[in-house]
Amino acid sequence: MSSHTVLHDPHSLIEAQLPLDRAPYEALATAVLAWTDPTLGVRDYEQIALQLTGHARALAADVARHAAALPKNGGRGALADVVLRETARRLSVPAAGTARCLQNRARLVRALYARLDRLTEPLSATA
Repeated sequence: MSSHTVLHDPHSLIEAQLPLDRAPYEALATAVLAWTDPTLGVRDYEQIALQLTGHARALAADVARHAAALPKNGGRGALADVVLRETARRLSVPAAGTARCLQNRARLVRALYARLDRLTEPLSATA
């Protein structure tokens, strides 16, 4: 008998209600972008790539949820669509396990947070 419970959430409704743990990923992105000549092992690169990629995917889903709630004729939603298409394109490429690849993933995380911030700020602040 298994002690695990399988959760069926095809519309990601539970995930939508959980806040992202932003601070550690912003700190990781900052650290990765500060690298000039890292000497990490292959497994370290792989682990960081998994962390940044997974968080970028969660962020993209959050951006998509917020963009979907906006009026269709608004500029914020259109720009979010552009960012999401670019995110999908960049995440479709497997992580190479290099400092350059990780820095690109870190930039992606930063761009997604910037877009999320723009989507969640009051409309009067964006005018």
